[in-house]
Amino acid sequence: MEHYRLLGKTELWIRPIRLRGANLAAIAEASARVLDLPPHVVAVTDAGKDALAIDLLTDLIEPRQIMGREKALLEAVGACPGVDLSPDSRVHSDGVLGFIVMTRQEAERLEGATEEILCEVKERLSKRAMVFPTGAEVAEGLIEDTNTPIISSRLAAAGYTVKTGPALRDDAALIARALGRAVDAGYGLVLTTGGVGAEAKDQTIEALLMLDPAAATPYVLKFASGTGRHAKDGVRIGVGDVAGARVVCLPGPTDEVGLCLEVLAEDLDKQWSKEVLAEKLVARLWRKFARARPP
Repeated sequence: MEHYRLLGKTELWIRPIRLRGANLAAIAEASARVLDLPPHVVAVTDAGKDALAIDLLTDLIEPRQIMGREKALLEAVGACPGVDLSPDSRVHSDGVLGFIVMTRQEAERLEGATEEILCEVKERLSKRAMVFPTGAEVAEGLIEDTNTPIISSRLAAAGYTVKTGPALRDDAALIARALGRAVDAGYGLVLTTGGVGAEAKDQTIEALLMLDPAAATPYVLKFASGTGRHAKDGVRIGVGDVAGARVVCLPGPTDEVGLCLEVLAEDLDKQWSKEVLAEKLVARLWRKFARARPP
């Protein structure tokens, strides 16, 4: 079943409405039943003098869950104790959730055409890329970011719209939040450079695993942990899938990024699984290190 990406527009507003000792949890639960969503992903986030905001704590929804549900939602909310609606009460929303105001007949007619629309939207989103350089030395302007320009050029040649994100400090939680925001904003491909090494400051793989605990993170090189600056046992790359977006954590050296782009360009056409792409990236980098070893 195809899903709509809400792209951050997750609120439904009911106006006008009058509340008199209403139980907001009961309103959220009634709304969840109408929208066929688990109760924990529906919350009432604002209850004003004449308006009520219902927030969906998800970025994905099936068309059937929203199309033509306005009347049912108003009836369910209006049946909650302490809630008064008027004949003029309506549900308002931006973005995809605006489909809630359709009649059932309109929804049924549109749903037949939705598959083609969704495919077009999905294709457009998959062709949007965000690139984040990482590392204090880049964030503080101590060194030039030589990776983002070659990534942007290669992706643009493949038909992508590319945006450069801010340089991110070596902080796993900060990096994870930035990656998550890019995914929520509708970028189908999110790349990082740097921060995949064995030093304690290297945190991009850890950030990726916060978003996709099942991400593919194979080793490029392995070390004895605690040797020299090696606080960790090796250098890894990472490939994850987050809410339909592909997230790839690349090395920092520009020559290695160039090698990875050769593999990534092929993946853009073939759409490998994250495990296959990760192993192919590692194999390409291994060839570089094998050539560098003395005979």
